[in-house]
Amino acid sequence: MGNTLVNMRDQRFILFEQLGIEKLFTAEKYADYSQDLIDMMLNEAEKMAVDVILPTYDVGDKEGAQFKDGKVTVPSCIHDAIKKFNEAGWNCAPASPEVGGQNVPLCVWSACAELFDSANFAFMMYPGLTMGAAALIAKYGTEEQKNTYMYKMFAGEWGGTMCLTEPGAGSDVGATRTTAKRLPDGTFSIEGTKSFISCGDNDIFANIIHPVLARIEGDPPGTGGISIFIVPKFKVNEDGSIGESNDVVTGGIEHKMGINASATATLNFGENGKCIGYLLGEERNGMKVMFNMMNEARLEVGMQGLGHASASLEHAVQYSKERVQSRHIMQMTMPDAPAIPIIQHPDIRRSLLWMKSHVEGMRSLNYFAGYCIDMEETVTDEAERAKWKGFVEILTPVIKAYCSDKACEICSLGMDIYGGYGYIKEYPMEQYLRDCKIACLYEGTNYIQSLDLVGRKMGMNKGMNVMNLFGEINQTIANAKENEDMKDYAAHLENAYNAVVGLSMQFAAWGKSSSVLLPILNARPFLMILGDLVVGWQLLQAAVIASGKLDVMYAEAGAEDSIAKKRALARENGDAAFYQGKLASAKYFACNVLPTIEGRCKCITLADKTPIEMLEDSFSV
Repeated sequence: MGNTLVNMRDQRFILFEQLGIEKLFTAEKYADYSQDLIDMMLNEAEKMAVDVILPTYDVGDKEGAQFKDGKVTVPSCIHDAIKKFNEAGWNCAPASPEVGGQNVPLCVWSACAELFDSANFAFMMYPGLTMGAAALIAKYGTEEQKNTYMYKMFAGEWGGTMCLTEPGAGSDVGATRTTAKRLPDGTFSIEGTKSFISCGDNDIFANIIHPVLARIEGDPPGTGGISIFIVPKFKVNEDGSIGESNDVVTGGIEHKMGINASATATLNFGENGKCIGYLLGEERNGMKVMFNMMNEARLEVGMQGLGHASASLEHAVQYSKERVQSRHIMQMTMPDAPAIPIIQHPDIRRSLLWMKSHVEGMRSLNYFAGYCIDMEETVTDEAERAKWKGFVEILTPVIKAYCSDKACEICSLGMDIYGGYGYIKEYPMEQYLRDCKIACLYEGTNYIQSLDLVGRKMGMNKGMNVMNLFGEINQTIANAKENEDMKDYAAHLENAYNAVVGLSMQFAAWGKSSSVLLPILNARPFLMILGDLVVGWQLLQAAVIASGKLDVMYAEAGAEDSIAKKRALARENGDAAFYQGKLASAKYFACNVLPTIEGRCKCITLADKTPIEMLEDSFSV
C-alpha cells in the first residue's frame, strides 16, 4: 500500500479559502488558534495516520478481533496504535481543556478525522465511540458520574460504546425489551440483550462504559418510555478502582464482511441478576439523550464514507499514473506505438474525475457541517445560532447516507481502475470496498436517514432550516453568474435547484393529501437528489474562489489569453494545477451530474405508486 490517503492541499483550501475559518479565532473559545497552529496540527495528524494507524489496516483486517473462552481480543497492532494515539492527545482533541481536551474546532477535527479514518476506520471506532459516550456523561451526567467515569474515558483509559440495537428489533428502537428494575438505593437492575454493539468488548481498555437504552418497569411502550443508563463492564469502587464484574457477559462477536479489527459484540446484561445501571439524565428521556451521540455518530459515519472514498481516489490516481498498458486510443492502428500509463485513457480519466468531484464535494460538505457546529457554539445572536444549528439538522441525514452510498460507488470505481489487481488482497481496493459498505447500514440504515429527512428535518422549524439552506445555494448561484468562467455552470446548478425546490413543495402538498405515502416511497431517491444538489453547490462555491485565484496568477504570468500558457503554468506551479483541478471538478459535476436532477425530480412527480400497489406475491412467483 502507498501512503497517500488524503489531498491535504484540498483540506487546507476548504478550511482557509472556502470556509474562512479564521473567523472562528475571534471567539474566546478558539482564541488560542491560528492558521500556523492548524497547519502544524494537520501535519501531525498526517504523521499519526500514515506512520501509526495505516500499518494496522491490512494486519488488523487479517487477524481480526477474536472471541475465545468468553473473552474478546483485538489485534496487538491496534493496542500499540491506540497507546500512541492517546499519548499524542488525539483521543479527546475536540473536547474542553477541563476534561483533558484541546478545544479543537470541529471543522479542523473533521480534517484530522478524515486522515485517521482513511488510514483505518476500524481502529478509529474505539476512540470515537469512547469520546461519544464520554460526551454524553459530560452533558447529562451528575458530578459523581463525571468523576467516576468521564475523565478516565476522555483520557483513553476506559472505553465506551452505544447500546441501542436488540435482536429482532433492528432500527425499531422503541421495541426494546431490555428492562430496568428500581432498587432501594436508587440504582437499577438491568436485564436484556443488545446486539451489533461496535467495540462492545475488547482487551484494549481496563473497563468499558456502556450507555444502555432500557425501559423502567411500568413505563409506557414505544420510544417515549425509554430511559438511558450508565452500565460499566466492571463495577467501580468508591476509590475509583475497578471492582467485580457487573454481570455484563459477551455472548459472541460477529464474523463480518469488513471492519474486522472492530469487535462487533452481542452483550447480555444481567443474566445472573447482578447487572447494575445508573440513570443518565431524566427518566423516559433516553432517546433525547442518546440522539446527541447518534447524531454525532451519523456525522462520523459520513466521515467514514469520505475517508474510504478519499483513500480509494488517491490510490487510484497513483496507480493509474504508474500502470502502463495499451497504446493511446489515437495510435491504436500503429503497432510500434508505445504503451502508455492508463491515466491517459479516456475512460480512466472520466472515472477519476467522477471520483474526484464527488470526493471534493463530500469533503467540503463534511467540513461545512463541522464549521456550522463551531459557529453555533460561538455566535451570540439567537437567530444566527438557530440558522447554523438548522444547517446541521437538515444536513446530518444527507451527509450520513449520501457519503456512505457514494463511498461504495467510488471504491468500486477505484477497484475497476486497478482491474483484476483491485480484486486481490495484495492491493487495498478490495478492503476499502468491504470496509465502507457497513456505513450504509449502521447508525440507522440509509433508508432510515431518508425517512428522517423527509418526515422530520424538511419540516423542522416550520421549514426555515431547509429554506435557509436553499437561500445559501441561491446566493452561490448569484455569485457564480457574475463570474464569466462559471456562469454557464451556474445555470446547471440553478436548474437543479429549481427542480428540487419544486419537488420539496410537491412533497409538502402530498403530505397533506391522500398521497401521503408518495414522499415516503420516494424518500431515498429524494435524499440522494438533495445530496447531489448540495455537493454541486459546494463545488461551484469552491470553483468561484479558485477562478479568482487563477485570474491573479494568469495576469502575473501574462497567460490570460493563452490556453497553452495556462497549461504550462499549471505544469510548473502546484497551486495553479490545484486550482485548475477545482474548476475541472465543478465543471464536470455541473455538466454530468446536476442535469440529471431535473429528470429524477420529474420521475418522482409522475406519482407512480407501482411498488406499493403491486401484490407481494408478484415480487417472486
